[in-house]
Amino acid sequence: MYAVRFHGRGGQGAKTASRILGTAAFLSGYQAQDSPIYGAERRGAPVSAFTRFGREPIRERGGMAHPDLVVVADASLLEDPAARLSDGITEQTILFVNSPLHAEQIRAQSALPGRITTLGVTEIALQHFGQREAISALLGAVAARLAGLQQEPLRQAIARELGDLGVAPPIIERNQTVALMCYESVQVMARESVALPATIATTFHTPVYESPSRGTARISATGNSVLRETGGWRTFRPVLVADKCNGCWLCFVYCPDGVISMNTDDRPVIDYDHCKGCQICVHECPTHALVAEREQEGGVAWTAR
Repeated sequence: MYAVRFHGRGGQGAKTASRILGTAAFLSGYQAQDSPIYGAERRGAPVSAFTRFGREPIRERGGMAHPDLVVVADASLLEDPAARLSDGITEQTILFVNSPLHAEQIRAQSALPGRITTLGVTEIALQHFGQREAISALLGAVAARLAGLQQEPLRQAIARELGDLGVAPPIIERNQTVALMCYESVQVMARESVALPATIATTFHTPVYESPSRGTARISATGNSVLRETGGWRTFRPVLVADKCNGCWLCFVYCPDGVISMNTDDRPVIDYDHCKGCQICVHECPTHALVAEREQEGGVAWTAR
């Protein structure tokens, strides 16, 4: 069995990339399985997805203790302990990072083991689609290449999965073309099989069902969201062009996370430690006083403090 773990942020397409890889493996004659894991937060929050494929029936489910390949869709996750990128990575694990930096630069920054390869997938998506989120097919193609799958089942998988999402045929064709460019561009690494212990549950817990009054959720500590710095989720940040601002307060009104306050001159002050980079303020600003600037410079994402 070959095991692939995807790490990304909500909205980047890691789940769809996992499905594309699983479908490509299935169309190649393998038994395949894919599943995502994500929490209560949505766009920008760390998410994971798992794809397994092999010739024999796959009986493992859930998390992946020993991946053969790890695909990192956002380089900022390398510095986020909550993403748990290093779980199960050995010197034989292939680690792909979406970054224009070289592999040795990534290794120096992250100190992760494994065989690292990189490609600036986000830059490619911006160049061909004008959108940083349009990387599902591109990540799926990179994973397919590193996992040893062929191009034709990959093309079919992209068409099937994006078609199920309602993507128009011309856009699907563009995704296929650019995805195959990424397929050819990524550095290929030989698969190395290492005997690892099977993942076996050591304890079992049987849930006890209580009455509704006992089982109702409650909030025991309020006002603690400030402790969770979400600024590292961004790929673009809103930046104020002060001489264009007319002090209309619309950015303050529309900000879904309440990270914009107004100073005494009716100019917005942005809390970058908690701004997730949704760009709603940029789109709503009537005078275009807020502009989106790329958060990553040289592939290294800004992180809070």
